[in-house]
Amino acid sequence: MTRRFRSREWFDDPHRPDQVALYMEKYLGWRYSYEELRSGKPIIGIAQTGSDLSPCNRVHIQLADRVREGIREAGGIPLEFPVHPIQETGKRPTAALDRNLAYMGLVETLYGYPIDAVVLTTGCDKTTPACLMAAATVDIPAIVLSGGPSLDGYFEGDDLVGAGTIVWRMRRKLARGEITEEQFFRACAGSVPSMGHCNTMGTASTMNGLAEALGMSLTGCAAIPAPYADRSTMAYQTGLRIVGLAHEDVKPSDVLTRDAFLNAIATNSALGGSTNAQPHLQAIAAHVGVELKPSDWQLYGHDVPLLVNMQPAGKYLGEGFYRAGGVPSVMYELREAGLLRDTLTVTGKTMFANLDGREAENREVIFPFETPLSEKAGFVVMTGNLFDTAIMKTSVISPEFRARYLSTPGNEGVYEGRAIVFDGSEDYHDRINDPALNIDDSCILVIRGCGPVGWPGSAEVVNMQPPDALLRQGITSLPTIGDGRQSGTADSPSILNASPEAAIGGGLAWLRTDDIIRIDLNKGRCDALVDEATWEARKADGLPAIPASQTPWQELARQTVGQLAQGGCMDLAVKYQKISNTVPRHNH
Repeated sequence: MTRRFRSREWFDDPHRPDQVALYMEKYLGWRYSYEELRSGKPIIGIAQTGSDLSPCNRVHIQLADRVREGIREAGGIPLEFPVHPIQETGKRPTAALDRNLAYMGLVETLYGYPIDAVVLTTGCDKTTPACLMAAATVDIPAIVLSGGPSLDGYFEGDDLVGAGTIVWRMRRKLARGEITEEQFFRACAGSVPSMGHCNTMGTASTMNGLAEALGMSLTGCAAIPAPYADRSTMAYQTGLRIVGLAHEDVKPSDVLTRDAFLNAIATNSALGGSTNAQPHLQAIAAHVGVELKPSDWQLYGHDVPLLVNMQPAGKYLGEGFYRAGGVPSVMYELREAGLLRDTLTVTGKTMFANLDGREAENREVIFPFETPLSEKAGFVVMTGNLFDTAIMKTSVISPEFRARYLSTPGNEGVYEGRAIVFDGSEDYHDRINDPALNIDDSCILVIRGCGPVGWPGSAEVVNMQPPDALLRQGITSLPTIGDGRQSGTADSPSILNASPEAAIGGGLAWLRTDDIIRIDLNKGRCDALVDEATWEARKADGLPAIPASQTPWQELARQTVGQLAQGGCMDLAVKYQKISNTVPRHNH
């Protein structure tokens, strides 16, 4: 029996022929015929995130044509529409501010228009969670089409340079006086030789990989480089498949189960994935109604080994990762090790069936589970008097950092240091080289006022580099702590995403420069060694000042946003789930 799609409420309402006429008229004037719109075929939305403002996703402008061909071939009717732009490197004060804005706009589009199913075009960091959050809220059949990374970058010969990662590494060289500003810019330009999102295992590659791990894209979709012919083929296949999902009525709530999220957590560890995966997966889970706790990252992710030798935790870039087998080959290793759960996916098969025969092609890029790049590579989930929850990415702890800070004989994994506290990144950049701070290699850099309320939006600023004087001594990193985030392309083992943030009274608000902080990775503790009476007395000084809101959305975002530990969602939005079960009122 043929399904009656929700779009029929627009184009086939026998009680309101006047409304049907209004709904159809402008679509008739553009592309589609009266017969098509009333045929009962599924209307498939293409949520277009590519634009000149969003170059990481711009490949989707071309790919959309192939998606349309697949939809038409399978008997659907495509309708492409824009999504609010989110470009990580272009948006000020932070692209994270617009994740919830894009989410909210996409919810309204998917719910309020005659769309039966949707292709979610993703790429740059926040576009993936924003689209998945919206699809989860509305709960119509949906599938992710990743845009893919750029081609591998090179600079001055055969040295691989990865987008984002090269910025953090070259800025240290610039501070040491080893390169000129022109060389800095040229190296960064060399990391982006083509269209596509970052070619490192930053947040973009991570979140598109986790969309695949969740079961929301076709097998092998995430890692195909944007310019490859395979990417165009994947777009066509995605267009074909979304029509099948519409007829089968397979919805995000069917795919995005707790088991699927636990698969994604394990996969993130094996990938060496971004710390931004934590709030983004938490947000998707919250909007689909799945319980996911910060402690799940420790329980299901920490002991998983690092398998992918890709920058920033390794050597290679996106092309090498794709040719080695991409996400399916990583998940194959996890399946064979018994760390995955079999789940439903948008392919029409289970996850385990999708992974059959997907063993890696290149063991220099994707390591075997038995001989990984490193053991126990997941996040350490931390707590203490500075925050209730924060995380630390262990896969980017360098041998130098471990030897300097985490290898005291008989007390391994424990470090105490003097805090240097900065209120926002402007304060950090203004004072990091101030001799009066007396920063040495035993200090811990702390930044606050960078969370969802304080910034606003939560900024990628926690990966603070040491003062120039220490960099010239060969000290490339200090322990860093903050209530903001950091780029997934960064190689800093920061303690970050601290919740609650200082701006709403989290413990970082009461920390002072010269306090001693004790970090214990074995116990998952991070505490200021300050007596309780002094700690309480400081609260009389009030919260640290934060900048005023500069736009209406900034003010509204601050009033409605939750903390990073819970995903940084709009708190009021989480209660709206499976809203496609109802139909909007007529508009006339």
